Amino acid sequence: MLTLTLAFRNILRNRRRSLLTLLSMGGGFFLLCLTLSMSEGSYSNIINIFTQDHTGHVQIHKENYLERPSLYKTINQSNAIIEKLEQQSSVLSVAPRIYGPSLAYGKNKTFPAQVIGIEPDREANTTRLKSKVKQGEYLTDGANNDGYYSAMIGYSLAKNLKLTVGDELVLISQGIDGSIANDIFIITALVGDASSYERMNVYISLTAMQMFLSMQSGEQSQVHELAIKLSHQGEARAFAMNMQIQLENSLLRVEPWQVVESSFFNSMQADKKGSYVSMGIIIFIVSIGVLNTILMGTLERTREFGVLKAIGARPTAVFYLIMLESFVLAIIACVIGLILSLPVCIWLASSGIPMPEPIDMGGIIFDTMLGEVSWFVVLLPTVVVILSTLLVSFIPAMRAAKISPLKALQAV
Repeated sequence: MLTLTLAFRNILRNRRRSLLTLLSMGGGFFLLCLTLSMSEGSYSNIINIFTQDHTGHVQIHKENYLERPSLYKTINQSNAIIEKLEQQSSVLSVAPRIYGPSLAYGKNKTFPAQVIGIEPDREANTTRLKSKVKQGEYLTDGANNDGYYSAMIGYSLAKNLKLTVGDELVLISQGIDGSIANDIFIITALVGDASSYERMNVYISLTAMQMFLSMQSGEQSQVHELAIKLSHQGEARAFAMNMQIQLENSLLRVEPWQVVESSFFNSMQADKKGSYVSMGIIIFIVSIGVLNTILMGTLERTREFGVLKAIGARPTAVFYLIMLESFVLAIIACVIGLILSLPVCIWLASSGIPMPEPIDMGGIIFDTMLGEVSWFVVLLPTVVVILSTLLVSFIPAMRAAKISPLKALQAV
């Protein structure tokens, strides 16, 4: 208790210097918290846009499907797995999909296309596909009065084939039983644009796709992929590990979006490291100012430390006194920085900063830089400011602890 009293007395002795130190450290906390909030918020926003575009937060495939996709690597009895997934509290929706590379024909032209079988309602709840319909109406399940199933076609594919809403689309592929798959579909919608993921895709209902490729339906339903949307993208890794254990099927792989879209994730991590470098520069500048203050304060009190050691104070007591003073200053600075930065971070998280030129990310407009308010955003600057302050205070504290009483009393 006596050491704490002495620490506060020494801090208040030179109030102007202590105030400047607090402002320097508090400013560093403010800049760190603000930078981290903008960085984490922007990345979270981009991840949400990316995962809700078509990937989902977690995907389930047959073993090795991501590395080497194949028509024959199917998830059997997918309905039972979907039912099990929907019992999880963190799962918002599940979208089964079937993929089949095909040859699309229309208006005397042919082009390769990726045909994707989806359940329209489930897909709309999992991704933003429904919001990307540029012309026509969103996909419906079931055939029309003439017995034709509907299809949605990507913007670029429709442009290449010179097709529009209401035209017939002929698809030719290979069935899972080795037969030639071919059928006629009625185009009900155009989706995406020239830069979006859907530009060369064709979407038909899951029922139509299973019939087209001669796959099993009903209770034995076969699909290639289950895309899962969670309540928060941060739960993806833990959820994937937990579901891998629960499924008890060594032939299935439950992968988070970080694995499914590893190239995107790795580029994002590399960009994050650049942000951490700038935050390190902020801490370095603040630390230099703190070191100067602590060192000057220690030099001015050299004779005082000599008197303390002459009357029996141990070197460790002097060392702990200086470190405690620095720690108290760091705590107060963090409180000041938190008071200043928290309202700004909350405003950034709710309103954000509009971008002067919106970015088109695969058909999704990214026009606002959002912040984030979380324990990570608050605690990391706190830990960094306190540790950096204690680190730069270590050398002056060691100097004061080791100096002999005689030399200290002789100091000018």
